[in-house]
Amino acid sequence: MTDWDDAFENSAYIAGAETFPPLWEQRAADYRAGADFGELNLSYGEHEREALDIFWPTGTPKGLAMFVHGGYWLQFDRSYWSDLAEGARQHGWAVALPSYTLAPEASISDITRQIGRAVSFAAGRVDGPIRLTGHSAGGHLVARMACQDGPLAGDIVARLKHVMPISGLHDLRPLRNTRMNTDLNLSEPEANAESPCLSMPHKGLRITPWVGGDERPEFLRQNALLAGTWGRVGADIHPVVDPGHNHFTVIAGLADPASLMTRAFVDSD
Repeated sequence: MTDWDDAFENSAYIAGAETFPPLWEQRAADYRAGADFGELNLSYGEHEREALDIFWPTGTPKGLAMFVHGGYWLQFDRSYWSDLAEGARQHGWAVALPSYTLAPEASISDITRQIGRAVSFAAGRVDGPIRLTGHSAGGHLVARMACQDGPLAGDIVARLKHVMPISGLHDLRPLRNTRMNTDLNLSEPEANAESPCLSMPHKGLRITPWVGGDERPEFLRQNALLAGTWGRVGADIHPVVDPGHNHFTVIAGLADPASLMTRAFVDSD
């Protein structure tokens, strides 16, 4: 029998795990303090957490890039991750970072619809192609934007060119066997409906599932699962296992314009 709580546990297997959240928060705050190119706290819905920030490049944007944060749909908000906009921004993209309502106040299905609204709202502010990335639960949410049964309207899907889920959760069924489900409240039907690996991806879309090589086996499995299931139905999917990175360090490349992660995100067509 699998211990699913342990399978999804990251902090216990990362040295100094408790130091990461305050470090993320401080880096993001410092970035915003120096970002006169930021447009903050734009409302995309009625809930107070339905808000996003946009960091604008110099000149006309090439298009819209978005980063969706993780935290098992239970914690954090966009304010922890502002500096991760810098990689794509330096390449000429307008970068949006949304918050969303957390569980248990919102179900995962609710959050999926919220991110759909966030993408649509930001797309109304920025012309051109759209690229989405997100980490952990955020990886799940951007993968859901790539699904044919996802919340995006056809005109937005037509602009969506690349989705890069980082350490994404693509099979939600095992989460029903964790203590987290006390707050997630995932039923069997919702877990099935919200699992990207059980949905069909939109056609004509590049997908790059990315995971750290030092992550927990379950995250490696989930990355490979999405690549396998969507690859078998003809998706343009290119999985990456990033050596030397764990669940907390894997996203750092988004802040660096020269990193392999940023270049993969913004340079692929």
